[in-house]
Amino acid sequence: MTGYISIGKRVKFAFGIFCVLFVFLAYHLYGVQISRHDELYAKAREKYTIETKKENVRGEIFDRDGNLLVGNSPVGSIIADPCAIEKGKEHDTAAFLAQELQLPENEIYQKLSTKEFTVTDKNGKKKTRKKRYVLLKKDIPFDIFEQNRDNIAKARLRGISCQVSLKRTYPKATMLANILGFTTIDRDKVTARSGLEKSFDSNMSSVASKVKYERSRDGKPLVFGEISRQNGHDGYDLYLTIREPLQAILEEEIDKLMATSKAAHAYMVMADPYTGDILAVAQRPTYDPNDRSQIKSNVMGNPIVEMAFEPGSIMKPFAVSGALDMGIVRPDTIIDCENGLWTYAGKKLRDTHKIGKITVAEVIKESSNIGTAKIAVEIGEPRLKNLLSSFGFGQRTGAPLRPETVGQFYKNPTKISITRYPIGQGLSVSPLQMVRAYCMLANGGYQVKLRFVDRIVHANGTVEKIPVQKGGRIFRRPETSSEILSMMRLVTEPGGTGTAAAVRGYHVAGKTGTAQKVVHGRYSNKVHTSSFVGIVPASRPRFVLLVTADEPQGAQYGGTVAGPYFSSAAERTLKYLRETPEVDYETYDANLKLAKKREIDRKVRIWAKEREERERRKAGLSAKTPAPAVKQTERPARRNNSYRKSQTSVRRASSRNRGTRG
Repeated sequence: MTGYISIGKRVKFAFGIFCVLFVFLAYHLYGVQISRHDELYAKAREKYTIETKKENVRGEIFDRDGNLLVGNSPVGSIIADPCAIEKGKEHDTAAFLAQELQLPENEIYQKLSTKEFTVTDKNGKKKTRKKRYVLLKKDIPFDIFEQNRDNIAKARLRGISCQVSLKRTYPKATMLANILGFTTIDRDKVTARSGLEKSFDSNMSSVASKVKYERSRDGKPLVFGEISRQNGHDGYDLYLTIREPLQAILEEEIDKLMATSKAAHAYMVMADPYTGDILAVAQRPTYDPNDRSQIKSNVMGNPIVEMAFEPGSIMKPFAVSGALDMGIVRPDTIIDCENGLWTYAGKKLRDTHKIGKITVAEVIKESSNIGTAKIAVEIGEPRLKNLLSSFGFGQRTGAPLRPETVGQFYKNPTKISITRYPIGQGLSVSPLQMVRAYCMLANGGYQVKLRFVDRIVHANGTVEKIPVQKGGRIFRRPETSSEILSMMRLVTEPGGTGTAAAVRGYHVAGKTGTAQKVVHGRYSNKVHTSSFVGIVPASRPRFVLLVTADEPQGAQYGGTVAGPYFSSAAERTLKYLRETPEVDYETYDANLKLAKKREIDRKVRIWAKEREERERRKAGLSAKTPAPAVKQTERPARRNNSYRKSQTSVRRASSRNRGTRG
């Protein structure tokens, strides 16, 4: 029969087909079981493996005594899975949620109806993905969120879930805002942005707890399906050296200072001179970290470490104390202040008023530029540089805040720098550098690093104490510190430049400073930085307090602008600390009255002497009067300002300059 295929051939053909299929199957099984075993096993396990993650709590921040400064509060979020919403129910769901969440219905509907989105892979190809996560509303106060959650559960809305999270809260609002900093959250990821939040982020960040297990096809965990477990922990808590009651005092006083001076910026820093502990610090302008929607970026920094300024006369005690310690001068050594005008290296230096021959103690009291400069010349250039370096100028303070400027110190010095640096011109320092240097004057001359954090408490309760770091002693003579403090007491006594900073019942060792600022490369006679730094009580220092107003309007002198607010803050602080007055009020008032009378008598004698000199000149008996001062050519320090990151080099000053003012 034509076309007939024998049974044998059919069997052979079928056998051949079977062999081919067998070889193919064997090859496939080899790939599955051997060559691709690990890959396929991992995919299968991934499909039937689930990981649960439990976020732990970020560490909180407290003051030294346990008052909460930064905490965590529960808030709610409403989340949608557009793909899980029943088809055709988007409008009804949007209408319900709009009423419940007080949001526009169209906005919610748009989010619920968008079920896909496009992504671009690493090869540049666009792919469509299902949208499974849409945030409808976040940071809902917990009491309102609980009502929302109950109503959504009763409505049985598919694809809508409610999630509880912790929001970073700052219960003191603007208090310490710049120092504390803040965090942001993006889909449960916490990012520290500034301040101590950023500096100690690794300590305060929590570690999530994770459990990985196998599940059945219906999603339920298998009885013995646990694969791995990672135990997390809460973040560590910070306890600062700050004391909230003292902080509240500075916050109130700096607001008063800003209101009266209309300054561009202001700083108040209080520190323990023996430990370097920062007890309180206030800065303006500031912000409320709970509401950053209207905040400008230039108020979020920390000028006390980021911005350097020319300090003016508050620098003078350092050169004088060095000369005392080296035995170059004594408190009663006479310095000729040249009647207010002195030439050194061909350049003129002036005092703000005529001063003749006075003691070293009176150089501090009168805030004489010439007297201080002459003392610095006696010290000599190398020793002066080493002296100022030993006080920490040009170095970091130890503060855990970044960025931190080291200021401008001995950069491109000129022949007259030795007469300008000691009076606070031609160099720049940060407010914290100045506070640390005054701590050394107060504590007997011991170098100390500033501390903001007292201790760290771990999640298990372990307390990690941050040690006080003291360095060597600057002064070789033990009496140097008491001598310079006694001289600085004269500043706040009648006839001194800082009488407004006096505190009734206590001796204040302090110094005023009124520094001209650099404008367009030249020292300005209109724009100043006004400061007062004081040590209280002078006989047994409890704290150092710096008060600075940057670009005050109206009055300019440090004693007038900053002095009254130093006095008020210091008096309130001493009362809180229950510090016994050095002098009872009755005796203090009597001594003050007597000192004022003596000062009046002294001025009368000076006026009488000046009148006698004028009469002598009229009679042709005196020498020619000196010519008026001309230009000051010391190079001004560059302003290291975090708000002006890029700044051109400052030109050599060539305008008329009267030097720093007390």
